[in-house]
Amino acid sequence: MELLSPAGSFESLIAAVQNGADAVYLGGGAFNARRYAGNFDEVDMRRALDYCHLRGVNVHVTLNTLLLDKELHAVLDYAAFLYEAGADALIVQDLGLIRMLRKNFADFELHASTQMGIHDLDGVKFAKELGLKRVVLSREVPLQEIAYIHQNCNLPLECFAH
Repeated sequence: MELLSPAGSFESLIAAVQNGADAVYLGGGAFNARRYAGNFDEVDMRRALDYCHLRGVNVHVTLNTLLLDKELHAVLDYAAFLYEAGADALIVQDLGLIRMLRKNFADFELHASTQMGIHDLDGVKFAKELGLKRVVLSREVPLQEIAYIHQNCNLPLECFAH
């Protein structure tokens, strides 16, 4: 089991790492569902990646919004930055973006965002067919259903705990 913590600021990232998180997830200034949170610009993103990797903590970056055609070049440029900077995984929602990332960054690990609304075994199987390496289940999925999905698939699952 992995303890994955949100990090909406550098201070919360440090707190997560110092309190035992195995991984953190965070967003940049655009293309993430928490667009108006503190987030990380490119300088702070590199700093966060360095801080975490020096301590053996993985960093998953959210690109979990639906994209407009006019945003596609910018999101690919940002994905290239994240790839080169060493992000461990991208958390995505947009099916077109998944296809574009697979084409341009074949070995970049992709996770299905909770915004994809995956809530059953068929959804998890579909995510696997897309080449995703993890599924963040919808927040509404009951514990019994999470257990059923887990017992019937070989893809890592992530779920929110409060």
